[in-house]
Amino acid sequence: MDKRERRSVKRRGRIPAAHRKNSGRDVRNPGISPMGMNGPQNRRKNNRGRRQRRKMVLFVVILAVIIIAAAIGVFLIWQRYGPSDERADLEQYYGLESEDGLAVVIDDQVINNEGETAEGQGSEAPGRMYDGQYYIEYSVVRDWINKRFYWDPNENVLLYTLPDGNVTVVPESSEYTDINENKSADYVILKTEGQTAYIALPFIQTYTNMEYSVYDDPKRVVITSQWGEIQTAEIRKDTEVRYRGGVKSPILTEVSESDKVTVLEDEDDWMRVSTEDGFIGYVKTSALADIRTETTSREFEEPVYTNISKDYTINMAWHNVSIADANGYIENMIADTEGLTTIAPTWFSIADTNGNMTSIASSDYATFAHQAGLEVWAVLRDFHGGINSYDETYEVLSYTSKRTRLIDQVITAALQTGVDGINLDFELVSTQCGEHYIQFVRELSVECRRNGLVFSVDNYVPQAYNEHYDLEEQGVVADYVMIMCYDEHTDSSYEAGSVSSISYVENGITEALRKVPASKLAAGIPFYTRLWTETPKTEEELAEQAGTEAASYPNKISSEAMGMEEAQEAVKNAGVQTQWDDNTKQNYAEWETAEGTCRIWLEDEQSLEEKLTVISENGLAGVAEWSLGWEEPEVWKLIGQYIN
Repeated sequence: MDKRERRSVKRRGRIPAAHRKNSGRDVRNPGISPMGMNGPQNRRKNNRGRRQRRKMVLFVVILAVIIIAAAIGVFLIWQRYGPSDERADLEQYYGLESEDGLAVVIDDQVINNEGETAEGQGSEAPGRMYDGQYYIEYSVVRDWINKRFYWDPNENVLLYTLPDGNVTVVPESSEYTDINENKSADYVILKTEGQTAYIALPFIQTYTNMEYSVYDDPKRVVITSQWGEIQTAEIRKDTEVRYRGGVKSPILTEVSESDKVTVLEDEDDWMRVSTEDGFIGYVKTSALADIRTETTSREFEEPVYTNISKDYTINMAWHNVSIADANGYIENMIADTEGLTTIAPTWFSIADTNGNMTSIASSDYATFAHQAGLEVWAVLRDFHGGINSYDETYEVLSYTSKRTRLIDQVITAALQTGVDGINLDFELVSTQCGEHYIQFVRELSVECRRNGLVFSVDNYVPQAYNEHYDLEEQGVVADYVMIMCYDEHTDSSYEAGSVSSISYVENGITEALRKVPASKLAAGIPFYTRLWTETPKTEEELAEQAGTEAASYPNKISSEAMGMEEAQEAVKNAGVQTQWDDNTKQNYAEWETAEGTCRIWLEDEQSLEEKLTVISENGLAGVAEWSLGWEEPEVWKLIGQYIN
């Protein structure tokens, strides 16, 4: 083999077959195999392959990790932000705990058995199913549907007061009395469980401007009793109604495209809505279309409570008569009055907890007042008589038979005496007694209406603590509603203050006018004030009061009620000058004595004119003064300038 051939062999890395032996070794260099000759190059190639394979494996691993991480991320995002398909527990949502329970939805609110909204609270249902008929618990009917239904658990009777009398129902009967007419229904009207009453839905509707529909799974009734403007919308696409706003909230129900819902609240991305079949929840705002305002109504003839309305502005003075002999002073009491239209003697009181009445009424008094051109509205009180506590007033008013006995005696005495009206002044009415008190007001109004007697009702200045007096209902059934714009500070107050500041009068009238028309509202003003004496509390007294409201007041106080002339005399005797207090719109004075600091906010012509201006500007039905005999004679001319 020549040199060229050998170089060619070297370049190609192999030996021609002709120069190889079967042993596979080189002829000229038998100790070296062909593989051995090229080992370094192969190792480099193998190394490169292994590195490439490792890179490929690493790439695959990294890619797999990325894919897994992405999948986990998507899953976590879905878990957090994706819509849940969890279904709400509707039994809990509607508060159903028994098989015969009936869920109640009234005017877009799910109600529980305490008359409160109950969405998801799991409280006992306020409705019942009896023999295929639907019933609503009485307190729910009273608080949410029609407050004129009244249940007396003591004597097991259901009443509904119409302008001319009561509808009367007893338990487990389809028979009832509508005033004096016997009627019947084709179902049992009233069911009871212990002292709890359930009223049949169709019977409620007989006396109520309401509509209702019933549904299954779960059993529920959907009631509409309020009418007027509502906001509605159509469902743009099939979607879910959820318990709360958010895709993770449990699903209450599904709604379909073109379904109609009532829009209750706008929460940007979510809307609170109610469905026609009684689900109140949330849908996405984007799922709603054609949001609009609609007016709802229903034909229903409401009962008309006719009233006696005088064609003049009332100027009434209460005459505080504590004994029968005081009736003989009527001539002297009204001698200096001018423009007075009405006198209200405090004649009638509740004698005992059986509903009997005491009377110091005088026909001669009524005759003399009539001759003087005055009407007489005799006052019936729940104090200064045989009873004098909240519990005793409750004991009388919570029994239908006792209310009836008291009303019969009042009307009989009024007719026998020849008075023109009844003025009701109950001041010991607890919150618990509220429903019984307003039923008494309804029933007394019926009897006054039947007998041509003017019926007026006295009230505190409206505040949260006396809402149970129900001014709104009084404004319907009574002829006149009086608010007593005095006793802002009393002998039980923790600090000295005005009996009747101008803001107290203004706020009282403003709040009362929210519920009573001006044509029926009269404001009571004081002919008296209080002389206060303040003394600093001792350390022992403060220690005894620790933890009570009284402890936050550094002085102990006492007071004495005084008429106008007596109060002026007290200031004069103290040798001090009054100063006009622009906050109370009263003349104010203070001085020191051995007993402590004396303070007085006077009622006089100046202070009364401020109050009369407010009364006149609000166009009220009149004014009433407490009480006759405490005034200065000059005030009558002033009152006449504002009350024509």
